[in-house]
Amino acid sequence: MNNDGIRKISFRRLAAVVNKEFIHIMRDSRSLAMAFLMPVILLFIFGYGITMDIKSLNMGIYDMDKTAESRELIERFKASGYFKIVGTVSSGKEIDRMIDRNIAHMVLVIPEGFSGSVKKGIPVDIQAIYDGSDANTTSIAMGYTEAIASRYSLSKGAKGLSGQIDLRLRVWYNPELKSRWFIIPGLIAIIMGVISALLTSLTVSREWEQGTMEQLLSTPIHPVELFLGKITPYFLIGMIDLLISVAVGVWVFGVPLRGSLLFLLAVSSLFLVGGLSLGILISTVAKSQLVASQAAFVLTLLPAFMLSGFLYSIDNMPVFIQKITYAVQSRYFVTVIKDIFLKGNHPSVLIREILFLFAFTAVVFTAAIKKFKKNMG
Repeated sequence: MNNDGIRKISFRRLAAVVNKEFIHIMRDSRSLAMAFLMPVILLFIFGYGITMDIKSLNMGIYDMDKTAESRELIERFKASGYFKIVGTVSSGKEIDRMIDRNIAHMVLVIPEGFSGSVKKGIPVDIQAIYDGSDANTTSIAMGYTEAIASRYSLSKGAKGLSGQIDLRLRVWYNPELKSRWFIIPGLIAIIMGVISALLTSLTVSREWEQGTMEQLLSTPIHPVELFLGKITPYFLIGMIDLLISVAVGVWVFGVPLRGSLLFLLAVSSLFLVGGLSLGILISTVAKSQLVASQAAFVLTLLPAFMLSGFLYSIDNMPVFIQKITYAVQSRYFVTVIKDIFLKGNHPSVLIREILFLFAFTAVVFTAAIKKFKKNMG
């Protein structure tokens, strides 16, 4: 923006545009619902609906040994709290029926002679048959099974297992491995990005469709004043939404906020400006509320969920997909907000993500202003 453009900007006219936009928002119940209710609703739905924790796995038992030792092993599975015994079988065909009909996620098979091998302290093979149609549940169940079986072997002094390794595990930042602790912070970032872009994606296109844009162009208002006046109310709403979401995350879902709230607000401000600018850019190009809302959905929600690292690790993606993620704004904000919530690191640790976020915001903000001024000129 040149000096001439700065001199032309009137804060009185800017305040008038901001006031006009606030009045429109207050009169539009749909905008109010989207602005304040949708973030909270989405947070509750996804917060309770998305979970990586497996609390109950249905397990069948095929105990061919029927001894005190085999019953002790079964009791260890029950006592773990992760497995629920849903039935016993007496043949291989019954195993097939139990898994085919989704009665059990897995069936534990204890062979004959299990007790004798345990008493002699020699390794013994037991079998666990899983329903692999749900890969995530199966992988977790396999981990639980291996841990319980290993502890049982160590307690009985099976050869090759006892006394060689004393492994002590310690988990930092999320000792109980609660999935909500990393889902909720990332979810706040996703919701804020989507809501900010969706809200502003309708502002300019709505003016064109309602025929009020021509009236605005006939006034002495400067395009930059109109642009800033359009995003300012939504910026304030976005910050209120952020505070509400953080409060819900901390007080309802119990996620700790270990970092600085001021640092979170500062980074969120940068993120919101980028998201709001993207929405204005979409709205300016589309000139249709339907097209603008669809474009905002495709350009924000899908990349945010799939390519931000919110649920899926970016390091495990193909190399060309990893390169695409650099253009996804939510990638950087998800990393920062998770760190602020769970680790509380100094801002200098996150300088790379902050610089990328600043670069994205600067590029989108500049592009949005240029396109806006060109269409308004």
